[in-house]
Order: sequence, then structure tokens, then C-alpha cells
Amino acid sequence: MIWFLRIAFALVMVAMLAVTSWASTFVALWEIPKSVYAHPWFIATLFDTYFAFLTFYVWVAYKETSALARFLWLIAILLLGNIAMAGYMLWKLCQLPHNARMDELLLRSPKK
Repeated sequence: MIWFLRIAFALVMVAMLAVTSWASTFVALWEIPKSVYAHPWFIATLFDTYFAFLTFYVWVAYKETSALARFLWLIAILLLGNIAMAGYMLWKLCQLPHNARMDELLLRSPKK
């Protein structure tokens, strides 16, 4: 399962970097037309996306014990979204042996 997740999150990272790079070649993020960012479905999608980011962050805050790490991951997730989330997952997955159990990924490591 760990290998599958490593591949899945690597694909998410590559896809997000590719589509973000591709989109930025057409228009800068700050130049999105008002007709787009004022559209009700665009606003609803942003709310949905950021609530998903915050939901993922709750787990990150549980996993990380350092206040600085928690703060930096919050900023990264809010600014980079799925790129930061895939990066966090790959970081955690690469710390695990290939035969690790899911609880080793999902739960906080016991204090040593």
C-alpha cells in the first residue's frame, strides 16, 4: 500500500506542477478577469477547495508536534494547495519502510 501511495502522490505532484506551469504561460494568477473571479461557482469552488485544505491541515497539525512546523505547513498548504499536500505526503511516505502499515502513516509517532 505504501508504494501505491508514493506513486499516487508523485503523480499528483507532477500533474499539479505541470498544469500550474501550463496555466501560468497563458495568464498570471493576478490577471484573472473579473467575470471569472466574481462568478458564483468560482467562489463556491474556492470555498470548497480551502475547506479541503484546512481539513487536510488538521491532520498535519495532529502529526506535527512543533508549532513552527505546524505554522509553516499551514502557510504552504494555503499558498500552494495540492502541491504542498502532495509534498507533505511524499515526505511522510518516504520516511516509512515499504512494508509499513497504514496506522504508521496516519497516526502520530510515539514519543521516543
